[in-house]
Amino acid sequence: VQLQASGGGLVIAGGSLRPSCAASGGTFRRYAVGWFRQSARNEREFVAAIAGTGGRTWYQDSVKGRFTISRDNAKNTVYLQMNSLKPEDTAVYYCAADVNGDLRSSSRRSSTYDYWGQGTQVTVSS
Repeated sequence: VQLQASGGGLVIAGGSLRPSCAASGGTFRRYAVGWFRQSARNEREFVAAIAGTGGRTWYQDSVKGRFTISRDNAKNTVYLQMNSLKPEDTAVYYCAADVNGDLRSSSRRSSTYDYWGQGTQVTVSS
């Protein structure tokens, strides 16, 4: 499975972006997908995850109510709608796929994921 993240960019605080993660190969609809982010000051951290069916989602507390993860299995793509962006959201955002399609307690750990995309830069200016 190859993952391609895109859709990052530069936005003013309060603005929105919608990065996407496109997959090729494998049986994408069966995989859970997570978004993680890493900044210059912080280690890679969990942002959001969605089950293979799309019926279950999890979020990091700091993005709840602002970010929405969704997927279109017909297009082999997962999206991260990011609204009300803050400067502290600035990071490289990575998508990752877990061949276990269900969300589980370990879905917040980067080591759970089997495949990773290359990352897309999100910069929020104040």
